[in-house]
Amino acid sequence: MHFDYTDKVQSMRTRLIAFMNEHIYPNESRFFAEIAENRANGNAWIPTKIVEELKPKAKAAGLWNLFLPHSKRAPEGLSNLEYAPLCEIMGRVPFAAEVFNCSAPDTGNMETFERYASEELKDQWLEPLLRGEIRSAFLMTEPEVASSDATNIECSIVRDGDEYVLNGRKWWSSGAGDPRCAVYIVMGKTDPEAGRHQQQSMIVVPSNSAGIKIIRPLTVFGYDDAPHGHMEVTLTDVRVPVGNLLLGEGRGFEIAQGRLGPGRIHHCMRTIGIAERALELMCQRLNSRIAFGKPVSAQGVWHERISDSRCLIEQARLLTLKAAYLMDTVGNKVAKSEIAMIKVVAPNMALQIIDWAIQAHGGAGVSDDFPLAYAYANQRTLRLADGPDEVHRVAVAKLELAKHMVVPAEVDMPVTRGS
Repeated sequence: MHFDYTDKVQSMRTRLIAFMNEHIYPNESRFFAEIAENRANGNAWIPTKIVEELKPKAKAAGLWNLFLPHSKRAPEGLSNLEYAPLCEIMGRVPFAAEVFNCSAPDTGNMETFERYASEELKDQWLEPLLRGEIRSAFLMTEPEVASSDATNIECSIVRDGDEYVLNGRKWWSSGAGDPRCAVYIVMGKTDPEAGRHQQQSMIVVPSNSAGIKIIRPLTVFGYDDAPHGHMEVTLTDVRVPVGNLLLGEGRGFEIAQGRLGPGRIHHCMRTIGIAERALELMCQRLNSRIAFGKPVSAQGVWHERISDSRCLIEQARLLTLKAAYLMDTVGNKVAKSEIAMIKVVAPNMALQIIDWAIQAHGGAGVSDDFPLAYAYANQRTLRLADGPDEVHRVAVAKLELAKHMVVPAEVDMPVTRGS
């Protein structure tokens, strides 16, 4: 495995870093100030002006839809391995990915449309998503069941003539709070009597369909993540055309595996970026503060934490790159162990480093004067999003045990009289 940057990726990386330095970091405080102003005026669910101003600049710089794999609609698309260092850079600032049209859940939904939707659905929804004209949401998790086991999903998708009728309650529907959100991809049951992994299907639902109601935004450690949001949504007798079903009835798990693999590793790529930034902020703070007559950075305990941080980041980055390489070369299914491992490793790694960085900042670390508290909230969420740690650990353990399964030797059975 070779993880060297290609000339193309090195050029894009250089341009991306320059764009971040010129447009993203200087406007980080403005982004949150806009949201605060909108909230003070009575409505936090308004797209920020700064992000909309920066999107044309990102397009002009050739830094648009970087996540999308090679396809008819993206002939210059990148591999997972090529995208990794770019996604990492974007992950350093919470809103940066949206500026480049590379933010979740749109990225996963766009890949889902590209892989599994009809040409008609691609024209209707994928094209405006690729242009950044609309946004989307993915509705899977439900409040009434343990959604880490997707066979528990109870939202019903029942055929009625030329339409499907949906009834259910979803939550943690990220992106559904954005007024630009025009389309949902919904997972639900089409046949409760089918085999365990053939009950579920996925269907495309316009967000303005009759019967859809946004109940409330959910908060993460007090953050509502406006204007993006994580919403609780009810679907009551929502009707959509039969042609909106992806692939066919009972193929929801198949689509989920194809969608969640790239989504999981993209989260991990961004996680490495925020861990790097936390380490930088930690070192800067420790060098700039004097306690007990000497810089805090001179205290031995911080040497150990800084060293451990660097080791943890490099280990996680290498595992992420290995997973990306395998996804590109042998496919998501073969790479499932590496994807599961990095989904556990990366958020836990980042949480530890962010926690140390918060400690280095003292009281300032838990305030919103620095990006660390918000980063901690986001990373703690990732230990649950796209499957909790426990599910991924079980998957890795089963694969590991299977390598060492003892196969009983064949025994010649005696032939008895009369047989």
